[in-house]
Amino acid sequence: MNKNAYQKYKTTSVQSASREKILLMLYEGAIKFTKLAIKAAEEKKIADRGMNIGRAFDIIMELNNTLDHKVGGDVANQLEQLYMFMMEQYTKANITGSPEPLKENLKLLNTLYDGWVQAVEKLKQETNNSPDKKAG
Repeated sequence: MNKNAYQKYKTTSVQSASREKILLMLYEGAIKFTKLAIKAAEEKKIADRGMNIGRAFDIIMELNNTLDHKVGGDVANQLEQLYMFMMEQYTKANITGSPEPLKENLKLLNTLYDGWVQAVEKLKQETNNSPDKKAG
């Protein structure tokens, strides 16, 4: 598959994805870029470390910016605090070059991702078992 066709495929898959799928895709991206940043930090590849930290940071900032505090209440507030902490950790890793703050973020991202996967599955089950779906 040529690069242009692949890019179109990726764009279409994002545009047609549900909000839940987009959320999981964002976490997957943050996890991927955090892992790449850890590898770069351990190999002392400063430019790669900075680029991947920047990408992961941007994803976390986007997740933070899209929090709905009216609907999410305490959960949204807690996620905001966690996202702010993670952005501080990315900044610390970028300044110091240490992979440790990145490893801490990776643990948090994996925990959050697993929680969201379970929540999305539960939502799907509830939707599939609703009386509206059975009537169709």
